[in-house]
Amino acid sequence: MEEAILLNELEFKAVRSSGPGGQHANKTATKVELSFDVQASEALSEPEKERIIRKLASRINKEGILKMSSEESRSQHTNREIVIQNFIEELKKALKRSKPRKKTKPTKASRIKRLKAKKKKSEIKANRKDPLK
Repeated sequence: MEEAILLNELEFKAVRSSGPGGQHANKTATKVELSFDVQASEALSEPEKERIIRKLASRINKEGILKMSSEESRSQHTNREIVIQNFIEELKKALKRSKPRKKTKPTKASRIKRLKAKKKKSEIKANRKDPLK
């Protein structure tokens, strides 16, 4: 993944932000929407593209375009920086390979602790029974 090429492939669109803000929010387009065509990207290898499509499927539309947006700030410039940062973090997270889990056996102490807890629970339930029956 080449970050410099990746940033050149991004498309931005500024739209009006929702929520409170009065006159400022009504006349300025501060929300920034980021679009990224995963399939057409030259910064990503084919395996990386497949991995991103699989991991970020909920954010990718039918045309194969990854969409993200930010409206945290009242400033368009700040929202643009935030959405770029979030985009890069999401890509890195999607491309990171998870370590395979190593199988481990429960320790002797944990087995004994579990059996003691079971025995105690059993005694509590046994004491609930009516002794006359």
